[in-house]
Amino acid sequence: MSPTATGPHVDDTGARVVGEIGLLEYDDAQVSAIHGLRDIFRVASEYAVQAGDPPRVIRVSTWRVRVTDDGPAMECTSDTHPGLEHRLSHVVIPPSLVVPELMRSAGALTDWLVGLRSDGTILCAVCAGVFVLAETHLLDSRDATTHWAFAEELARRYPEVRVDASRMVLDDLDIVTAAGILAWVDLGLTLVDRMLGPSVMLHTARFVLADPPRRQQSLYQEFTPRLQHGDTDIREVQTHLHAHLHEPLSVEDLARAAALHPRTLQRRFKQATGLTATEYLQAARIAKARESLELTTDSVGEISRSVGYLDVSNFRRLFQRATGVTPSEYRNRFSIASRAGVQDRPVL
Repeated sequence: MSPTATGPHVDDTGARVVGEIGLLEYDDAQVSAIHGLRDIFRVASEYAVQAGDPPRVIRVSTWRVRVTDDGPAMECTSDTHPGLEHRLSHVVIPPSLVVPELMRSAGALTDWLVGLRSDGTILCAVCAGVFVLAETHLLDSRDATTHWAFAEELARRYPEVRVDASRMVLDDLDIVTAAGILAWVDLGLTLVDRMLGPSVMLHTARFVLADPPRRQQSLYQEFTPRLQHGDTDIREVQTHLHAHLHEPLSVEDLARAAALHPRTLQRRFKQATGLTATEYLQAARIAKARESLELTTDSVGEISRSVGYLDVSNFRRLFQRATGVTPSEYRNRFSIASRAGVQDRPVL
């Protein structure tokens, strides 16, 4: 029988249990995420008990598949409130570093998750854990995020899911997905905010030395060009494009370099790379600019011109749209050159 999410209840200390979060243990699950989430909810609960009237706590349990004579079943392996009846308000599927291995026990997991969802439990998944959730088909026709490196594979395996790799946490009320391998911190704080309120969340974030929940992962997303697509003409166009990023390039210029009609180039380029030629060119330029901001002390104006943007204000606008921060903010956060002791030049 699935533990159900009914109303709040009270533990033996008199604290109001605002919800039970079940952490799912599965093969190759990231153990640090399970322990880290447990710590975040403990810190938040201890503060809410001290500051709250009445005191409030989050109950945390862990669950895994156990093989029995009657087949696989879910069992509770730890519980902060073992004397109480289980009432799972949330289940969190933690990340994994091994995507193909996630499905080894998918049958029991998906049946359990579907049963919980029908009882009103909110389902949450982090990074590659979103693949486990997608296997239930509860994400069909829904928006979901995952690690940017896994987004294309998630969309390929589950075409009914609307994958948005730009988001760090996508809180869809009854289903929550989070992106990066360490996005369990963002998810944990998001749930604390939802269950115990923003003041408890901010105190918890400060105590664990974490920023409040991030909403975008575009700041960390790398551009990885697709090259193994089999279209030699388009691969030559890509080579030409990367070698001439500093030049003003148009679709017509690329078409002439490949001896293709512009419409043919556009169609084949999108088919081969997943991006239009214009989108690809912009992504390659922004990636090169990010590298320059990290590794050099060149001014923003110099970097802008080196990647083909003569209008620096336009470059700043495109850079911020792609990463969520200005070039100067990006350099302040990620510059290796300045940390290596190289004297910074003025950022114009």
